[in-house]
Amino acid sequence: MKYFLLLALFSFEVFGITVGAQRFNSYKSIVSGKNIALVVNQTSRVGNNHLIDFLISKKIKVSKLFALEHGIRGNLDAGEDVQDGIDVKTGLPVISLYGKNKEPKKDDLEGIDIIIFDIQDVGVRFYTYISSLAYVLKSCAKYNKTCLIFDRPNPHLNNVMGPVLDMEEQSFLGMFPIPVLYGLTIGELTHMMVKEGWIKVKPKYKVINIANFSRQTDKVSFRYKPSPNLPNDVSIQWYATLALFEPTVMSIGRGTHMPFQVIGYPDKKFGDFSFTPKSIIGMSKYPKHENKQCFGVDLRKSRPEVFTLKYLVKYFRLSNQNSFFKHENFFNKLIGNKETLKSIKSGIDYRVIERSWDLKLSQYKELRKKYLLYE
Repeated sequence: MKYFLLLALFSFEVFGITVGAQRFNSYKSIVSGKNIALVVNQTSRVGNNHLIDFLISKKIKVSKLFALEHGIRGNLDAGEDVQDGIDVKTGLPVISLYGKNKEPKKDDLEGIDIIIFDIQDVGVRFYTYISSLAYVLKSCAKYNKTCLIFDRPNPHLNNVMGPVLDMEEQSFLGMFPIPVLYGLTIGELTHMMVKEGWIKVKPKYKVINIANFSRQTDKVSFRYKPSPNLPNDVSIQWYATLALFEPTVMSIGRGTHMPFQVIGYPDKKFGDFSFTPKSIIGMSKYPKHENKQCFGVDLRKSRPEVFTLKYLVKYFRLSNQNSFFKHENFFNKLIGNKETLKSIKSGIDYRVIERSWDLKLSQYKELRKKYLLYE
């Protein structure tokens, strides 16, 4: 059984799922004879081929590439600057949309007819590709371009969890009033963003749906890592919970080959499991507690708890509480409000905190029903 599940993690095609990018006949007439710009990374694949190469092989005129966090080929650290440049393989110009410039400018879109957005999402609000999508849609509306969104499965498609974003905490880590786990594909979320008026000027866009897919498909994951520090299904399942440790003193395994699968700190009181973060080019150049032995817990063999404050509260109480949160504003942006941090510091049980999110979650779930493309 374990072997069967492992196979399931690395291929859509095994189960007959056809992602938007693969459905060339569904968008051929739209892109033929047009100048195309692509928003892509290492997950933008048609079978074994990168979407760039696939479209070029089909005689589609790809003129420009836009790079998001981690870059076109997905080999840059989280938060690392993504520079303009040239894609070595194709010679195409690359424009960065990660850093100060998050939105394609007028000059960037000169001569472009259509922008294709094809990025694998992981279904977590602060995973920044959905914010980048919002900026791309905004730019398409502003400069009268068409956006094609190639839909892909979301590993948390049936999970709607965590607090709905308080818009006072709006940032690139969360732009819209959705929960931490919002339970939509990127195509479904696009419809929500546009039709709810969150993109102020309505863009011209089309979603190329996934074929042979439903919400009952429970053996879906990724052939290619969605980002350098999400190397496998276990890390993706724990990501939403463990990302909340980023603004704290704790390590969540950056600088190891098990990021978002372990928790630790250089003190034996935190647990029996140990690991030592090292600089790893392409994953984490300067990891927290570099070259220091950290003690804590290995979550790789535990059943993932998709989103919970349990571990955060546990280690907060074990630590020097006055210095546990290194960047409180960053934490507030991740969780999406100021109240959660106040409640944790006040000693409120994590289950009580989580129940306080229920009303807005219920309201969001009703809204979400309007935008489901897959049963």
